[in-house]
Amino acid sequence: MSKSKYTAIGGQALIEGIMMKSPDKTAMAVRTKDGGIDISEVLELNLRKKYKILALPIIRGVIAFAESMINGYKALMLSAEKSGFTDFEEEGEEPLEEKKQGLLVSIVMVVGVVLGVILALVLFTALPRYIVGGLETLFSTEFSYITRALLEQALKMSVFVAYVWGVSFMKDIRRTFMYHGAEHKTIFCYEKGMELTVENVRAQRRFHPRCGTSFMILMILISVIISTIVQILFNGIYDNALVWILIKILLIPLTCGIGFEILKLCGKYDNILTRIISAPGLWLQRITTQEPDDGMIEIAIAAFNACNIKETEDDDI
Repeated sequence: MSKSKYTAIGGQALIEGIMMKSPDKTAMAVRTKDGGIDISEVLELNLRKKYKILALPIIRGVIAFAESMINGYKALMLSAEKSGFTDFEEEGEEPLEEKKQGLLVSIVMVVGVVLGVILALVLFTALPRYIVGGLETLFSTEFSYITRALLEQALKMSVFVAYVWGVSFMKDIRRTFMYHGAEHKTIFCYEKGMELTVENVRAQRRFHPRCGTSFMILMILISVIISTIVQILFNGIYDNALVWILIKILLIPLTCGIGFEILKLCGKYDNILTRIISAPGLWLQRITTQEPDDGMIEIAIAAFNACNIKETEDDDI
């Protein structure tokens, strides 16, 4: 098995900035309104270091996902403040359109957090189940376990890809995707042992197997296998829609934990198997990462250098 250089460093694209995380420190760099770079340390919630049992395989994936959601949202809001994106208290009047844009983004962030989980459960759990059930009624047939699982996950995948593709046309989201590309390129440059310069980073590819995009795709694919196994073990459970939806929700932590472990292996090893597993996520990164400009690369390098990187094996991009 061919082993590539592996690093624990991970990151997240923010509003006009990037957060980089190492096992020792998490830092963020944000482009300020005056063109400078604001660098600050991020105090993260890290239950896996505090409680060793939460660092066990499978369990650590569930905890890591929850931590990344909490820490990521906190960093996102902080970057909006540091970049001046939501700051309208300076002397003089800001342009009306800029005020509206900042207010709109703030509202979207709050509403997204409140309704995101509910919407996800409807779109990715209830809706596929009822559509598949409707198809069985329409064609007066009963699909096999595998067919049901494949159809449900195909619907989930379609909704997810359509959503990501749709928001990629928004100007601010596209800039965030460009920062995402700068993050990946910087990590690749470090993993190759090259000096972190704008020129060296610019030359790297922007698709990384340990990206959160790949993680989401992996969860959907793993769900096909788990759903099929559950239907085989508990014959007839699919017929009760509410029970089936509840079971799917309860299985999310297991799916998340398995996906995390597989994602770590794909980032650590480079062989035919890991390439096949990583392929769907890498393909989707053609949407979720875009080529950054040099200023964005400078931000990524600044955030990376602020993390006091040490070689270890943990975490994800």
